[in-house]
Amino acid sequence: MFPTLQTHQDFHAHVYFDNNTLDQSIALRNTISVELGFFVGRLNQRLVGPHPAWSFQVSFTAAELDNFVVWIEQRRQGLSVLLHAVTGDDLIDHTAYVHWLGTPLVLDLSDFE
Repeated sequence: MFPTLQTHQDFHAHVYFDNNTLDQSIALRNTISVELGFFVGRLNQRLVGPHPAWSFQVSFTAAELDNFVVWIEQRRQGLSVLLHAVTGDDLIDHTAYVHWLGTPLVLDLSDFE
């Protein structure tokens, strides 16, 4: 499904939310953890790193990428989701190796430059 991304081993998804979608995001985060068994990071109700909105992170592998994209697309209910490769180069990971589900947000890449 994502041939340019699948050349990488590991991935993150960042699910973005705000106060109006907090309950929805908590439920989605819990469902990802229980149903998929993926590592899910903390629910950040503040800006973290390059992320311009509240978010939580999901970690998964290339083997799980296609299935996760289909799964999250069916359940994100309007939330924006950033998918990116994890290569060790944060700037490239958050620019060249990205795919958005929903409305793309503008990341603050200043810490990576």
